Amino acid sequence: MIEDPDDPVTWRNRFLLLLDRMPAPIAVCCANGEVVLANPAMAAEWGTTAGRLPGCNLRDFFRPLAAAQFDRLVEALRLGRRSRYRLAVRWTGPDGTEREGELTVDPVGAPAPPGPLLLAVLDAPDGRPPRPAPEVTPAETRILALAATGATTAEIGRTMGLTTDGVNYHLGRLKQRWRVPNRTAVVAKAYTLGVLDAGRWPPGPGEPGTT
Repeated sequence: MIEDPDDPVTWRNRFLLLLDRMPAPIAVCCANGEVVLANPAMAAEWGTTAGRLPGCNLRDFFRPLAAAQFDRLVEALRLGRRSRYRLAVRWTGPDGTEREGELTVDPVGAPAPPGPLLLAVLDAPDGRPPRPAPEVTPAETRILALAATGATTAEIGRTMGLTTDGVNYHLGRLKQRWRVPNRTAVVAKAYTLGVLDAGRWPPGPGEPGTT
């Protein structure tokens, strides 16, 4: 099926693909701070995954260094102003450390009620952002570990109590999620992300936070 370049769905999918690959932490939220979507880099700042952020609120994660900053932003949005706003913020990283940075907020879209959407981009100069947590289930991790040993699909299925179609389903989802072409690349990606421990044989899960 050929994509229609003028189709809004096509453009939305392209935007989501681009957002997913951006290294900068980015979130799109409502005027009240409720997250509509976020990329893996933003989710990593809080030790979670992008799929769990919609419905959360940026104000629950970021604390302004000057208490009146958020109030001024809310008032400006209420008055229909379209300027870019920079907020000095503090937050707690997934390892428990306190981090500081700057949140740049741009109003986008129509200003009509309930207000425009906000594009929030985080600049964290006080340290390297943590690597996004890979979204891998325990079953997928076990399949990856078995595949890394050279086990065939049938052997993985017997060990896991799955059919060959079930094994291929999980591997297919991983290939699609990580945008890689084959099983070898899936295993290599698992080591790159730290899902599998590069210093362990037989292959097994990596330690969280070591990537």
